[in-house]
Amino acid sequence: MSTLRFRAVEDSFNRKPIEVHEPERRSAIFGKNVFNEAAMRQYLTKDSYKSVKDAIENGSKIERHVADHVSTGMKEWAITKGATHYTHWFQPLTGATAEKHDAFFETTSDGMPIEKFGGGQLVQQEPDASSFPNGGIRNTFEARGYTAWDPTSPAFIYGTTLCIPTVFVAYTGEALDYKTPLLRSLQTIDNAATAVAKYFDKGVSKVYATLGWEQEYFLIDKALAASRPDILLSGRTLLGHASAKGQQLDDHYFGSIPSRVLNYMRDLETECMYLGVPVKTRHNEVAPNQFELAPIFEEANLAVDHNSLLMDVMDKIADRHNFKVLFHEKPFAGINGSGKHNNWSLATNTGTNLLSPGSTPMKNLQFLTFFINTIKAVHEYEELIRAAIASASNDHRLGANEAPPAIISVFIGSQLTEVLDELEKVTNGKLSPQEKTELKLNVVGKIPEILLDNTDRNRTSPFAFTGNKFELRAVGSLSNCAMPMTVLNAIVAKQLILFKESVDKLIKEKKMKKDDAIFNVLREYIKTSKDIRFEGDGYGEAWEKEAKKRGLSNNKTTPEALKANVSKKTIQLYEDLGIMTKVEIEARHEIQVEEYAMHIQIEGRVLGDIARNHVIPTAIRYQNILIENVQGLKNIYGNSFKKFAGEQMQLIESISEHIAKINKGITDMIEERKKANKIEDAEKRAFAYCDKVKPYFNEIRYHCDKLELLVDDELWPLTKYRELLFTR
Repeated sequence: MSTLRFRAVEDSFNRKPIEVHEPERRSAIFGKNVFNEAAMRQYLTKDSYKSVKDAIENGSKIERHVADHVSTGMKEWAITKGATHYTHWFQPLTGATAEKHDAFFETTSDGMPIEKFGGGQLVQQEPDASSFPNGGIRNTFEARGYTAWDPTSPAFIYGTTLCIPTVFVAYTGEALDYKTPLLRSLQTIDNAATAVAKYFDKGVSKVYATLGWEQEYFLIDKALAASRPDILLSGRTLLGHASAKGQQLDDHYFGSIPSRVLNYMRDLETECMYLGVPVKTRHNEVAPNQFELAPIFEEANLAVDHNSLLMDVMDKIADRHNFKVLFHEKPFAGINGSGKHNNWSLATNTGTNLLSPGSTPMKNLQFLTFFINTIKAVHEYEELIRAAIASASNDHRLGANEAPPAIISVFIGSQLTEVLDELEKVTNGKLSPQEKTELKLNVVGKIPEILLDNTDRNRTSPFAFTGNKFELRAVGSLSNCAMPMTVLNAIVAKQLILFKESVDKLIKEKKMKKDDAIFNVLREYIKTSKDIRFEGDGYGEAWEKEAKKRGLSNNKTTPEALKANVSKKTIQLYEDLGIMTKVEIEARHEIQVEEYAMHIQIEGRVLGDIARNHVIPTAIRYQNILIENVQGLKNIYGNSFKKFAGEQMQLIESISEHIAKINKGITDMIEERKKANKIEDAEKRAFAYCDKVKPYFNEIRYHCDKLELLVDDELWPLTKYRELLFTR
């Protein structure tokens, strides 16, 4: 075994497990490090508290003198918790969170030390906007950008730093982060959904988009991960032969959680409790060393912040337990990858889930209105949803017989399919009293209040209704939830606006009763969105052919999928709703295609380095051992040595063939990279990396993995799959 690999494996087995003792009651520590409502009541004046609450609930502006009071109270609270610094915590388009720490410490004009944190420091800071991805909005010499306080997401303390969630915009006002468009989309869906909800309940004054994410991840021993350059630099294994035992016995899923992992989970969950992240569920996932955790549902903006924070915390806690967390969607070939299911719904200020059927026909009608409009929205913008979950890493997972296919479809189950089929048959025009009674009692009234288990789940569906919510299953584990949530909020808001216009027009011009008008519009939506509904096997080849007949897109790669982001239809959607301008949309597209090309470029460089500097030299070293063995046999047996050295000779030839093909593959890949790098257009460069460079990865890997089986295990330089996946 190579020295590096030996030390890594030895390290992992010699470590003592860290014991974690959980607090008696999690409810007692939940949110202790969050500047939540209880903390605000204690540390803010009555007027300041009221102003912040008004900003959270109604979006009203916080005046500067109020911000001064808030900052003073926030600082005093933070210092009592041991905080020494503060930071504006934001989510730039790098995919990671960002922060710059400043101390509360300052000196007065006469040199006296004080702790200071004013309203200006709370409300706004100025990071360098040209040093973050901006898609050409800002030149290098135009560095000014601003972070601005988002009062709807509470400040929190991590370590000794007060973290203030903020948006990030350019000096010229364009959004340079994930949060800004999300907040705009949340306002849009609130307005649109509230207007429609008033058809059923005049008391509704606000609608919240809610999100419950499910985070899948791998835990790998830190020393073993450090021995793999591909894991360190790309987050996944670029080569490695499958372990003899993988997930085929289905013995890991929901199995007993290993003690060392359980200690990590306990430590992580305790930290989450202090930070107000309401994690609830933990379990083993399908693949070896793969796990999942999930929280209680929250308002979407807070849920997105909590997921971004969680991934930061997971990394830090993992380091404490000598683990490395892998969020990559497909870190290991041949076994399941990781997703981040986004469970989305709409809730009113009166406590009603708009996607949960009620106990009466009228509440059923309200449910059907939001249910059918969501399906219609997905039908109209299925390509945009595919673009929202596109990334170089998620491409490895989508359609891999373990995750939803690249074709976006909606699964609703047999019972609701029957309901929609019945509604589709409703006579056009005004309903007679008898028809209305029959419809409400026999069709709408038959929908049970709880649909959670009315049908089997379809795990091949990318967008499935699961009882009182829609589950967008295609989001990658590494992704920021804000992008798919922004898209979903936007398209449903647009659809609800069109729905209300159509209903109001029928009421005004055709003199229809409200219920008649709603039924008429819903019936048409059921007909026109039927093609997006699919109840079968999403993995099958038959579905690809059927989807093509239905006119559904099948964008299998990220460069293909991302084109939908800059279509005329998408630009009009975002501009009409005030979510993003054309400049912001095109800048984001530029960032995404550049990121894709750079991601593939990095992987290509790492793969070439490992193959040429680790695999080939090791193979040659083993080949020399074999040659010495053959020469020794020849010295002993003379010309009849082949009788005893035939197998060694075959090994020598096989190794030479694999080495030659690896070398050729790397040389050809480098040439294609050089050609791609000369392409100035970012989108065309992304396609070049996708179509011309990436195909060499599998070819090079194939021959490296074959050598892994041929070369003496003691010489092999890289930690193997069996060690990475089964060391706990």
